[in-house]
This record gives sequence, structure tokens and C-alpha cells, in this order.
Amino acid sequence: MISLSINNAVAEVVLNAPHKLNSLNEQALADLTQAYDDAAAAASRGEVRALLLRGEGRAFCAGRDIQNVTPESDDAAAYLGGLVEPLLKKMAAFPAPTFAAAHGACLGVGLGLLLATDVVYVAENAKFGSPFAKLGATLDSGGHWYFTERLGMHRTLDLIYTADLISGAEAVAQGMFSRAMPAEELLETTRGIVGRVASGATGAFVASKELVAHIRDQRLGLWQSMQEENAEQARLCTTDDYAEGFRAFQEKREPKFTGGKLPLPAADL
Repeated sequence: MISLSINNAVAEVVLNAPHKLNSLNEQALADLTQAYDDAAAAASRGEVRALLLRGEGRAFCAGRDIQNVTPESDDAAAYLGGLVEPLLKKMAAFPAPTFAAAHGACLGVGLGLLLATDVVYVAENAKFGSPFAKLGATLDSGGHWYFTERLGMHRTLDLIYTADLISGAEAVAQGMFSRAMPAEELLETTRGIVGRVASGATGAFVASKELVAHIRDQRLGLWQSMQEENAEQARLCTTDDYAEGFRAFQEKREPKFTGGKLPLPAADL
């Protein structure tokens, strides 16, 4: 079961099948896709300025729900390429800052959900890795790229071959995610940060989100990255939030941002 609630400009998407560690079958993926579509529509109306993804129960998400999968007739390509990949792309392109609070098992597709999220906070005792050696399968949902990018080839293959898991504290220490904290503090701390971000300059945040993704995907160097930053800053100069930020600084008060979107580039008008 997937639920979506919207309060104070924050969309909270919850994986709510704790009895199966929030593992995802085809229907759950469709429901999760719909939740992101609904939240994105609300964002386009200015009703959502940040999103939080979390899981109920003992785990964030243990991956694909394979309880009723028949190996001989399983179409893994349809599940991964037809359902998971489009969802992850949609999540990554969400038009506002996104956060995840991850605890317990975060494996397979569950790991993929985190990789498609802007900022990930984890419980110190969360578990990450590739348990697929025990299934005769392999890491999916972008895991190979992410592990290799962050951990290097040798550590990645070590985790894949052995099916050993690493903790949330280890994952953060190795640069995989943003922050680790005690499990009992995770949700409250994350909600506090997301609420603060939701009152910020959403247009500027989205500009940075897109810049970071472009720098990563295109492997841009310093000077090309700087040129793109300059162009985004020029666009930001025309927004109400930019003017409000400067006025608030000059008047020595806290800014009151409306989260207005950036004007479109000339080519898109």
C-alpha cells in the first residue's frame, strides 16, 4: 500500500506494507508512480515545495516482492525496464527537492528509490548491499553504477560476490548518502529539515538540482560548470524570490520566499 499526504507544502509518500518489509510488486510500483504524479501535479500548482519518502515498519524497502513470482515465467525485463526504470526517472525529475528517510533493509528496488532521491538520511543500523547472490540474480535499479561510483570496483564486487551488507553508518562514511543518525531520531529530524526546505527558494533549489544532475551525467569540468551556473543565476535574477532574498539580507530579516518557479529559457518560450 502506498499513501500520499500533503501538509504545509510537504508531500509525504509512505511505503506502507510493513508485513512484507515494504517490498514492491507490480501494483505497488503503479501506486507509487501515481503518488509521484499526484505530488508533481500539486507542485505545479505551488502546493508542494518538498517531498519526503519513507517506509513504515521495520524496513524502508526490501526490494521486489517475489513471494508469488514463478521463476520459469518471470519477465524481469518488464518489471525492471517497464515499471522500475520509468518510476526512478520520474522520481529523479520531481520538480522540487526530495528527501528520503531510510531505515532497516534498503535493498534492490528499495535502494533504487534512494538513488533517485535528492537527499537521503539513513538510520545508523540501516542495511545496504546486494543480497542477490543467494537468488542467482544480480544487483539492479542502478545499483551497479552507484556502488562503482561511490565505492570503486573492488568493494562493489566484494559486496556482490559475498552478499554482505553494510550499515547506514558505514554507507555514509563511504560517501553513499548524506547523514546517518540513530533510528529513533531519523523521521523527526528528517521531517524538520524537509519542512525548513519547503519554505525556501524552491526555484533556486530546482536550478541547483538540475545543475548537479547535468554535471554528474555529462562529466562537466570546472569552467563549463561555472558557465552553466552563471546562466542559471541570470535566470534567477528575474524571480521574486531573488529580489526577496536580497531585500531580506539588506533589511537584516528572515526572507519570506514564495517558491516561485524560474522563467523558462528563451529557447523554451
